[in-house]
Amino acid sequence: MLDVEETPLNLFQSHGSSGSYNEFDIYASASLAKKRQRTYSRWSPIEEGVTLVWENLSVYSSTTKNGQMQHKQIINGVTGAVKAGSLVAIMGSSGAGKSTLMTALGYRTEGSILTEGNILINGRQIGDYMKYLSGFMHQEDMLLSYLTVREHMNIMANLKLDRRLSGNDKKQLIYDILRQLGLMKCIDLKIGGIDQAKSLSGGEKKRLAFATELLTDPPLLFCDEPTTGLDSYSAQKLVVIMNQMAITGKTILCTIHQPSSDIFAMFSQLILVADGRIAYMGSTNNALDFFERMGYVCPTSYNPADFYIKTLSTTPGYEDNCRQTVKRICDQFAVSDEAKEVEIVVQYELHMGRVATQRKFELRQNFKEIRWLSKLFWLTYRWILEIYRNPSLEAMKIAQRMLPGFILEPLIFVITAYWLAGLRTSGYAFLMTLSVIVLTMNVSSACSVMFSNAFDSVPTALAYLVPFDYAHMITSGVFVKLSTLPLVFSWIKYLSWLMYSTEALYILQWKDVTNITCVNPPEGFSCMNNGQDVLARYDFKETDFQFDIFGMLVLLLCFYILGYFFLWRRVRYH
Repeated sequence: MLDVEETPLNLFQSHGSSGSYNEFDIYASASLAKKRQRTYSRWSPIEEGVTLVWENLSVYSSTTKNGQMQHKQIINGVTGAVKAGSLVAIMGSSGAGKSTLMTALGYRTEGSILTEGNILINGRQIGDYMKYLSGFMHQEDMLLSYLTVREHMNIMANLKLDRRLSGNDKKQLIYDILRQLGLMKCIDLKIGGIDQAKSLSGGEKKRLAFATELLTDPPLLFCDEPTTGLDSYSAQKLVVIMNQMAITGKTILCTIHQPSSDIFAMFSQLILVADGRIAYMGSTNNALDFFERMGYVCPTSYNPADFYIKTLSTTPGYEDNCRQTVKRICDQFAVSDEAKEVEIVVQYELHMGRVATQRKFELRQNFKEIRWLSKLFWLTYRWILEIYRNPSLEAMKIAQRMLPGFILEPLIFVITAYWLAGLRTSGYAFLMTLSVIVLTMNVSSACSVMFSNAFDSVPTALAYLVPFDYAHMITSGVFVKLSTLPLVFSWIKYLSWLMYSTEALYILQWKDVTNITCVNPPEGFSCMNNGQDVLARYDFKETDFQFDIFGMLVLLLCFYILGYFFLWRRVRYH
């Protein structure tokens, strides 16, 4: 296997102004990658070699204003095609819609984004199966700093690959990918941390993120700003690796910002997005000819990528003229020979999808996903590694989050209020009161977690949480006698941790009181002679103390379970 780290100069050797590189090394690495694909393809959920087509694709952002749903169009009915083995650059100015287009094609849009139109793989609509077919490399690093490269790849391999694949095969697959991406020399380094001398560089992190997506050997890869934050050498190295993948038959789409001329020359296909429309789609080499026909000539010493972005950007103070320029270019492209070529590919794929009985792409029905308990094991293992590697950080989390909210605040409150209120002076009553208050705060926190995960915004969560709290306060037994609650509402008290908490605190303070001095009670009230009378006044029972504690523990568990369910639902939705 060619190690990119070992032969960087050969790969990046330029010849003239074309920005070409040593193709012999590229093809040598590509042939070895194909061998790896053949070795592990039977365990992959997908097959290689796909053509991506989209027709009349529109994307809208949904917002609610004054109680009405409003939609803002981001992508405006675009059509396009990307053939297998293409390395595609999606470019455009900020806000043009390039990232939205790519996330829509990859079925990675969030819940507030609506998509219309057809997205097809080899002529067939596959819907959410796109997530199984493709890999998606996010712009932001989603790597855990405390793991080494070996540990990260091992955990991800066990989470993503077919469960029947043996440990040795997984290990060999990981080594093959790391060699191909030039990461073997840092396999035992931590991904990131305070000690930067012993962690990965920015370019190595990007390549590791790319390696993670290659584990399942997807035929289609989406990369969101893969070169952002990298120096020119690291960026070029990463794009060379992507070019190797494209030679093996993979289809790779990248949104990219301000690439150098050498990097830009490596892309076989270019998609320019402007104001939600396609300004150009076709061969990278033919883009200059298209713009020259429009009357926009790129200077000889100018980077073509910068020229395209500058031509399609909006200049402050000249917004109307710039919009007219963009509209003219997009309109002309829609009737150009390049657009007709794209339309031919689209119609061919649609036709083949209708008539073909066997296509190159096929989801493997025998793929066996990892079991739920195995997922739990590997995620727990990763969490234990975090605690082991960062004990001071875990201690800080406890000191900053758990102790103040769940221990110190209740302790300060009880110490202050307990003696000011003249409550029972026994140590047992004090400690049990503190315990009940701590448990009450934990249940309240769990309820907040549930509501936070159930809704997308804080105002929406509060809109439902406030009446929810009022209902529980009313049924706590303090404001309304529980026996007087209407039958239709009486069941709510069993869901009120405030009722359980109030009853438990009353029992602690009144159960052993045998004599209460009562002189001239208020009109309409009778004297209460002992603690039992007080408890009876509020419909509380001394024998319910253990039931109250048990009830709060059950609610604590239920709120966290529901919170997890809502979080799971939101993740699936987004």
